[in-house]
Amino acid sequence: MARHTGHTAKGPSQRQLRVGELVRKELSDILTRGEVSDPELVGVIITIPEVRMTPDLRLATCLIMPLGGGDGKKIEKVLNHSAKYLRGLVSRRMTMKYMPDLRFVLDTRYDDDMRIDTLLHSPDVARDLDRDDDGEDFGGRDEEE
Repeated sequence: MARHTGHTAKGPSQRQLRVGELVRKELSDILTRGEVSDPELVGVIITIPEVRMTPDLRLATCLIMPLGGGDGKKIEKVLNHSAKYLRGLVSRRMTMKYMPDLRFVLDTRYDDDMRIDTLLHSPDVARDLDRDDDGEDFGGRDEEE
């Protein structure tokens, strides 16, 4: 019997997206109001750009970004340590049969985008693109042959 993993070509279901957005909103509100009394989080502004839900809605992977260049790994560790407490705060604000477990992961998408952009604008890549525009292929032969 095939096991459903929830990974389809279409992406997450509407239900996963809706619940993820509700969890993201409540977590953002909790962190903005400073309801977590951990000394490591004092004065740190944390953004939650996305919450990804598993198909069974039992696990919420929360992508986090500290604003102002804070130590992301340290904040990720602190939030994962406080995950059960945060889960309790979120569950009081939502009406769900089961509250998902929370897992916090540092969001590196923007850093990855900048790294790829830098690579695409490097002289080596520009040279290869210019060579391709001149009609030469990468095999070293002219197209006329």
